[in-house]
Amino acid sequence: MGIALLPSFIREHYEVHEWKHACAILHQDFPQEWRDIVEVLSAFRLRRSWLTVGGGRKSKVSESIDSALYDRGWEERQFHTSIQIDDTRLDSPTHQIDCFKNRIALEIEWNNKDPFYDRDLNNFRLLFELRAVSVGVIITRCDNLQTIFDELGRGSSFGASTTHMKKLLPRIEGGGGGGCPLLVFGITPTLYVED
Repeated sequence: MGIALLPSFIREHYEVHEWKHACAILHQDFPQEWRDIVEVLSAFRLRRSWLTVGGGRKSKVSESIDSALYDRGWEERQFHTSIQIDDTRLDSPTHQIDCFKNRIALEIEWNNKDPFYDRDLNNFRLLFELRAVSVGVIITRCDNLQTIFDELGRGSSFGASTTHMKKLLPRIEGGGGGGCPLLVFGITPTLYVED
C-alpha cells in the first residue's frame, strides 16, 4: 500500500518517498495527524511572490506550512534528553522540531544549507530510539524547481549546496534516519502559482 494511501492530488503534485512503512503507520495509528498533513499539503501553493523576496529568518514557504499545522494543534517542540550512568547524568540535547503532534515530527527544509538534513535525520533517529517519535516527516523542494528559480532571476539563491531532494535521498538511503520510519514530500513545479 504505502504511498498509494495518499490522495491522488498529493501523489501527482509532490515527489513522495517513504521508508519503513511510514504511510501505513500514519494512516492507521495516527489518523488525525495523517489528515492534517494531507489537508495542509493539498491546500499549499508555491507563490511567485514568496520566491522573489530575499531571505530572512524563516521563508514564506516554511511560514505557510508551519502556520497551517499550528492552526491544527501542532507545535514547535524541544525535547530534553539525557543519559544516566550510575550517579552521572550526561545531557544529550536534541534540536527543536519545527512541527510536532502526538509522536509525529515534521521538519520543513526549504532553502537551508544541506547539512540541516543530517541534523533532522539524527534528531528523528534519536527520538525514535527513545520512543518519543513514531514517524519523521520532511517537506523540502524537488530538484526541478531550479528552472523556475532561474527564470525568476533567483537561481543563485537556491544553489546546489542548499536543501533539495537530491541532497536528502542519499542521506536517508545511507541510513541517516536509523530505524525511524520516514515520509518525505518534495514540492514540485505543479504547485507553482503566479500571484
